[in-house]
Amino acid sequence: MFIDEVRIKVKAGDGGNGCLAFRREKFVPRGGPSGGDGGRGGDVVMKASPHHNTLLHFRFNPEHNAQRGRHGEGSNRKGHDGFSIELPVPVGTVVSNMDTGEKIVDFTEVGQKFVIAKGGRGGRGNARFATATHQTPTEHEDGKPGDELHLQLELKLLADVGLVGFPNAGKSTLISRISAAKPKIADYPFTTLVPNLGVVQVEGDRSYVVSDIPGLIEGAHLGHGLGIQFLRHIERTKVLIHLVDMGELTGREPVKDFEIVMGELANFNDSLLQKAAAKTDDSGGQQNRRLSGRRADSPIGSSGKREGTEVLRHFCGDGSGS
Repeated sequence: MFIDEVRIKVKAGDGGNGCLAFRREKFVPRGGPSGGDGGRGGDVVMKASPHHNTLLHFRFNPEHNAQRGRHGEGSNRKGHDGFSIELPVPVGTVVSNMDTGEKIVDFTEVGQKFVIAKGGRGGRGNARFATATHQTPTEHEDGKPGDELHLQLELKLLADVGLVGFPNAGKSTLISRISAAKPKIADYPFTTLVPNLGVVQVEGDRSYVVSDIPGLIEGAHLGHGLGIQFLRHIERTKVLIHLVDMGELTGREPVKDFEIVMGELANFNDSLLQKAAAKTDDSGGQQNRRLSGRRADSPIGSSGKREGTEVLRHFCGDGSGS
């Protein structure tokens, strides 16, 4: 199951309370204050992990609490610090505060760590308040509460090239032709429900990552079809390949399809239009020429017939800087 958005609650550990105690020992008539400090609460730490590619592990486990610090004890014994917890997240996860809407951290590298909630400081015991003129203090402090946050985690896949277009335009076929990815492909109409990633090898040690996004339809920005929820996965891409079905047997209107999808991209984020290049799928005569004329640098080919896919691989590699 591909889960790319979850809401969770995290609570760092509270600090332990300081202790109020006096030393009571035979032959020590005035032992003085001996209350120890409370322990510090544990932190909640997030770490970008290469072993996770969805947020599914948060779906049914939305609350995460670090251990609180233990209270101080007599004989100047400090309370034990609480244990911190580490939450693994996929690379590409954006963490935001649900209450303020503020973006807290964006995990873009494997191994990146961030303390999302800090544990509370332990309170001071009464031994800390002893002075030359105040030798029997009864003051002590309670521990400070740890941070408590309601977070929204949003996964944005890290890909260099994104594939967009109407359902059944050939996106899954194309990614299977230019990479080792094996998305579901069949000779009957259906739409991809989750994004697919594929690594494309160019000559030498050059490579880049391609992401296949579920199809868009007219009104997607209003929630029609699968909506635009998956477009967040191509916000980070350097190049967008817009696939257009030019097959005469399908009855599609390529130019209209092209304009609809571009309009949906604009409604989501205007900057995506600057990344888009059109690739036509199958031959379409005059409409093919009309469409390709809109972008002079756009490659034309057919993923089904494997025509132009090699040119497209290098076109994407050059555009992504790989």
